[in-house]
Amino acid sequence: MRILILMTLCLAFVSCSIFDSEERDEFEGLSTEEQFYVTAQRQLNSRNYRAAINTYQALESRFPFGRYAAQGQLELIYAYFSNLDLEAARTAADRFIRLHPDNPNIDYAYYMKGMASFAEDSGFMSRFLPTDPSKRDPGRARDSFAEFSLLLALYPDSEYAADARARMIFLRNTLAAYEVHVANYYLERRAYMAALNRGRYVVENFQGSPLVADGVAIMVESYLRMGLDDLAATSLALLRTNFPDHPALDPNGNFIVRTDVTNPSLLYTVSFGLLGDNVDNTPLAPTTRPFSPENPVMDDAPTQQRSLLSILTFGIFG
Repeated sequence: MRILILMTLCLAFVSCSIFDSEERDEFEGLSTEEQFYVTAQRQLNSRNYRAAINTYQALESRFPFGRYAAQGQLELIYAYFSNLDLEAARTAADRFIRLHPDNPNIDYAYYMKGMASFAEDSGFMSRFLPTDPSKRDPGRARDSFAEFSLLLALYPDSEYAADARARMIFLRNTLAAYEVHVANYYLERRAYMAALNRGRYVVENFQGSPLVADGVAIMVESYLRMGLDDLAATSLALLRTNFPDHPALDPNGNFIVRTDVTNPSLLYTVSFGLLGDNVDNTPLAPTTRPFSPENPVMDDAPTQQRSLLSILTFGIFG
């Protein structure tokens, strides 16, 4: 037992000695706070971000209350961001905001926090392949939008306000496009109420975005497919008035309803889309479409009577 304890202590001592030796080699010749800070800046400017991160961390651990402490923490955020340690950059920005609420450069911390979320939303593959950001998970885009919005609310005159505002416009349009993609997905699968809710969400929450027109068109189509013609007429009037050149309107202002939905065959599914078909041309709703005020849907149109057998078997028989 004593031998085991002695071996453990020796191992710990050797490990500490090796660690101290490596640390001494890395920061050999650095003794003052200014030397650490100047070295970290030189490493940052030469794009040796990992070395700069280590030096900034050493600066803070040795001189936590020095005159370069706050500036070093601020530049550490940028070092993490440039090294693509985006979660670490957000954490460092949060820490700086918490520790230095009265710092004259605190707006930079808010800006870099939004930039870290913005960069993460761009994704790794988008650096090499053309990808549509509106088809990815919008979580980080929402975070980035909220963080830039907070920067503008707290520091509207910040030198980073103009760039943050431009990025918010891009993020707003990206989030609106994501909602439109989801709404179209629901429409193709005949989930009309879900599609309607997504379209209405775009109209209510993304004013100023060009995707609002698509949101209104989705509302019109969803109402039509559910047979709610009065509500469809109201939405159609809105679309005609505000977006007369929308692709969903023909030259006469009539709404063009899509006549096909996604309904993949078994062959299409098992072959991952290489064989078979995924289009179904079946009717989408029991209402007359398209329509216009000059040719309204008749409320007294004859309806087909269903037999009791059809009702009980959900339309399979009878």
